[in-house]
Amino acid sequence: MKQSAGILVYRHEHKELQVFLVHPGGPFWAKKDNGAWSVPKGEFLSDEDPLAAAKREFKEETGQPINGEFKQLTPVRLASGKIVHCWAVEGDVDADNIVSNVFDIEWPPRSGKKISIPEVDRAEWFDMETAKLKINKAQVGFIVELISFLNEI
Repeated sequence: MKQSAGILVYRHEHKELQVFLVHPGGPFWAKKDNGAWSVPKGEFLSDEDPLAAAKREFKEETGQPINGEFKQLTPVRLASGKIVHCWAVEGDVDADNIVSNVFDIEWPPRSGKKISIPEVDRAEWFDMETAKLKINKAQVGFIVELISFLNEI
């Protein structure tokens, strides 16, 4: 079973809770918005430390390291069956200056032509209600759990 590890960065901006999300790059996602965004994440091997993988993937997708006090959230299952492990951390990321790694895909499908695309084409900070609309439906639980956790402290 495939697994991914990701990080949900949050901040308080003008007394409003915001989360940092990324939009997948490439032609398939170009015109998709609501439900297409995600926490920065990526696959990891079963013998790899999931939090270390999440930090690595965050840097690969944003070009920026992330540090702080990480709070593990409840894993979710995507429609594909993949399990996503996630940690919340308070921080500030420059959404306007992300640098994502790139990979090659065949496009158009079955054309034999390869194009290089960024894993992430943009990033943005969202308030909670907007974030729930933008994020992949299966990952909404991360936002709900974050809100609950922050209300307890």
